Amino acid sequence: MRYRNLLVGACVLVSVGTAYGQNQPVPYVAITMAQAVELARAKNPTLLAAQQSLQSVKAQEIQAGVRQNPNLVLTGSNVTLGEDAANPYFYSVGVSRLFERGEKRRWRLDSARSTTAQTDAQYHAQEQQTILAVRQAFTNFVVAKAARKIAEDNLKDFKHELDINAERLKAGDLAKLDFERLDLQMAQFESDESNAITNAQQASLQLQVLLGYDKARKDFDVVGDVVPPAVNDTMESLEQKALAARPDYHAAQLGVAVADANVKLAYANGTADPTVEADYDRNGPDNSAAFSLNIPLRFFDRNQGNKETSKYVAQASRFTELAARNQVVSDVDQAWVGYENAKVLSDRYNGHYLDEAKDVLEISKFSYDHGALALIDYLDAVREARSVTTDALNAYSQTWMAIHQLSFATATEVVP
Repeated sequence: MRYRNLLVGACVLVSVGTAYGQNQPVPYVAITMAQAVELARAKNPTLLAAQQSLQSVKAQEIQAGVRQNPNLVLTGSNVTLGEDAANPYFYSVGVSRLFERGEKRRWRLDSARSTTAQTDAQYHAQEQQTILAVRQAFTNFVVAKAARKIAEDNLKDFKHELDINAERLKAGDLAKLDFERLDLQMAQFESDESNAITNAQQASLQLQVLLGYDKARKDFDVVGDVVPPAVNDTMESLEQKALAARPDYHAAQLGVAVADANVKLAYANGTADPTVEADYDRNGPDNSAAFSLNIPLRFFDRNQGNKETSKYVAQASRFTELAARNQVVSDVDQAWVGYENAKVLSDRYNGHYLDEAKDVLEISKFSYDHGALALIDYLDAVREARSVTTDALNAYSQTWMAIHQLSFATATEVVP
């Protein structure tokens, strides 16, 4: 049982099938993790919905920039027919318009544009969450495929061993009790294979949902490494990269810009806006023109409450930015600690325990076949090899998850 070789190479599986003729479906080509991420960006329905929400927020910039509409007023009175009218007719045409003061339109636009930028950063934060889920699901699928391959090979090898011992039983070289104990061990290998097949199928379905497939493909496949690579960076460097790239921190910074713009808008809304009106009147044979200027006297309502509210909101946004910055650094530090510990364990399996388990199993099998080892000791060696292999896969998976978490915490690709 070549456990280490299987772990390193089990992920390199390409969908089997060849198209015979134009009517045959084109076989699916296994995708890499980078390709899976790009597919999710393009087809994940949750991200597509968030993109439309972002566009709806951006459309508010148009509304924020509109100017006040003028008003047209037409009036008429004593409009009678005939020459015996007692009173002359009267017509009036008036046009009025409110003129905003305090640069209200400018600050509305500033607030709307800052809100769009903040929403865009929030969208990218949601995108990062989706990418993290895709990478985790991708790794689960790769590891599940490796576990399935190992379970299948283990079952095949043990069946071969059982067949040999069946011949020994027939020849009288093996006791029935020993053979039945061997046969009972087969149930565990069969159970491992069944569970591994189920886990691989479920992992495939989970990944396909994240990639936006409306109907899962049975020939869907991925290609990737089971053994995790090393992260060639330092925690301090990753902290700086995270502060420069994290979209949620960027959103918190833009929240300060939004709050500041709203403060200026609140003060602008406290200014009085005059309304200018011009009228043309025709009263019988006489023509006249008039104008008026309407200025609200804001003795009482000067938008005081909204001004104070906006200032406190602006100050709160600065504390929120500080909290977001501290959270970014903490996220990177926690992810780094998780990666370091997981990598140490996976390296131990990759560089020591797997080789040792392989040697123990091969020596035990040889000794048992030549009558130098008791059956109970051989079965213990088989169980230990299975356990070490499973633990190694779990260690690899945990290290990969730590790498994905580190990429998420820094909003960068920590592994090229």
